[in-house]
Amino acid sequence: MKDLKASDVMVRPVVAAKKNAQARDVALQLLDGLYSGMPVTDDNDAVIGVVSELDILDAVLKEKQLEKITAGEIMTPNPVTADVATPLADIVKLMKKKNIIRLPITAEGKLVGVVARCDILKTLIEPEFVTYM
Repeated sequence: MKDLKASDVMVRPVVAAKKNAQARDVALQLLDGLYSGMPVTDDNDAVIGVVSELDILDAVLKEKQLEKITAGEIMTPNPVTADVATPLADIVKLMKKKNIIRLPITAEGKLVGVVARCDILKTLIEPEFVTYM
């Protein structure tokens, strides 16, 4: 792991929402993509927030209609990000410290990928068993 960087593990292309995307559309994308959150970007592709399943559920609890609110209204602003050159060990430490499941990865301030905990595990672990169906 010591020689790996964010760029070696990140998933791309990355799906992100613009801040004016309907919360309903974000929810549908999360369900379709089988992930629990996504970055929100501005018009310059800079990461300005993250919308998670919990953000959407919180909006529903507040009786907001997902068709009438935007990603920008429900996102968690000022998210933690990492640069493509960040060592993987530093990403793991950051995820642990901040309790982050997936981390947006940037290059020159623009979103270029995402690293999730499972992406790191897939990179580090070579399975020693196979299931045949």
